[in-house]
Amino acid sequence: MFGKGRRRAARRVQPGDGRPLQRFRWWHLPGRALFHLPLAQDDGRRTVYAIDVRHWQNQSSGNVKARLYLDGRLHAESRIPAAFPVPSGTIEVAMSGFGIKRCHYVTAAGVERQLTPHPASAEGRRARLDRDHPALSRWIGLCSLILLLIGAALLVLQIAEPLCGIPAIASRLGSFESPVRLPLWLNIALGAGAALGSMERALRLRYNWLLTSMATSEGLVTVTRSNHGAEPAERAGGGDAHTATGALMAGWCR
Repeated sequence: MFGKGRRRAARRVQPGDGRPLQRFRWWHLPGRALFHLPLAQDDGRRTVYAIDVRHWQNQSSGNVKARLYLDGRLHAESRIPAAFPVPSGTIEVAMSGFGIKRCHYVTAAGVERQLTPHPASAEGRRARLDRDHPALSRWIGLCSLILLLIGAALLVLQIAEPLCGIPAIASRLGSFESPVRLPLWLNIALGAGAALGSMERALRLRYNWLLTSMATSEGLVTVTRSNHGAEPAERAGGGDAHTATGALMAGWCR
């Protein structure tokens, strides 16, 4: 995403006012991400950059900002996605609907390096789990991926059935009936599992646009089904098909 938008992101950068970096508190865990980058200046001095993102803010309003601190003082800020120029490179910051998806230092030669999360942050605690208990960390990561894949498979089935109920599509492709019929409570549970899987991956800055979009759409379709009944394909007309399709497109466009 930064290949074409790096210049546009750089133009959004505003100078900071020098305020001190707020200490990370335990109650910041759900909605704050903090990363650090030790870096040598052109004159040889060693400085520390920090990226502070309060992602509890409303993302859809465009008000989520990344703040760049230099040695504990606010140096610059920008709306996300952000690209902060620093010595010999750029710090790039981006978010998905589930958390930080990118916080990397990119050198002028194109070499990328992820910033180090603050030990007290959710990302830092997840990194410590990976460092101290690698086997457990791998199992958690595998479970997250499985939940996402299950959610993606169910979403395809839930979208395909109402889509094939649209007359224009049914005349070309024929009708389709999902071979999987799950109770509403299980649909909700699997949708929540897919969302948790995406959140866990976001703590490791693992991002795949297709899996994340499908996890978002799975939640939207589950809400639609809970509001309109567990079997939207059985209703007359194409209203639910359009609702489900709209939910899918809303998730992909995020």
